[in-house]
Amino acid sequence: MAQVDVVNLNGEKVGSIDLADALFAADQVNEGLLWEAVKHYRASLRQGTAKTKSRTEVAGSGKKLWKQKGTGRARIGSVRSALWRHGYTVHGPQPRSYDYAFPRKKLLGALRSAVASKLADGTLTIVDSLELKEPKTKLYRAALNRLGVTRTVLVVENSKTLTQNFLLGARNLEGVEVVLNNEVHPYDLLRHERAIFSRAALEQLVEMLTRNASKRLQTEAA
Repeated sequence: MAQVDVVNLNGEKVGSIDLADALFAADQVNEGLLWEAVKHYRASLRQGTAKTKSRTEVAGSGKKLWKQKGTGRARIGSVRSALWRHGYTVHGPQPRSYDYAFPRKKLLGALRSAVASKLADGTLTIVDSLELKEPKTKLYRAALNRLGVTRTVLVVENSKTLTQNFLLGARNLEGVEVVLNNEVHPYDLLRHERAIFSRAALEQLVEMLTRNASKRLQTEAA
């Protein structure tokens, strides 16, 4: 069982939280599963709007240009032919969705690996509360500076403890993204240099991941 410090927004230690080694040890990072989760997430972002015109959509007459035989020229039925300039495109791309089903158990496994990776790298910070007295951007910027945030950071908060002051104070900070603990994705954790969890958000996330791991072990035992 690993003990992780819990700090306040001044960077001072105010407690600790236990994280099970069976879930968050460095050797529990599944890079293959992380790759699958990132691939699925990026695929869902693709617009899939590429399109070429089919034979029925290309402008031009459908009249046969000359008779089939006797002219000495190649047989041709329409100026819309794919062989001609300005003709249609054979087997060209059409609008489609690149999204596909991704099992929830695999997604939660990838999320567990992403948290374990951040913990092993020392880039995971747990704060007791993200609340400040005033919803001012400069106050939250100063708080992040005290926590050692220099580049990008993902801030994860619990929906029950999320306040208007925090949203107003943090929404304009450059390089800062705020998500709820039930919406965080492994891709979000991996693409930010640092991750900051509120204690309530991490506890609820750990509970969900532990429940999923228990079900997985029961299925394997059966």
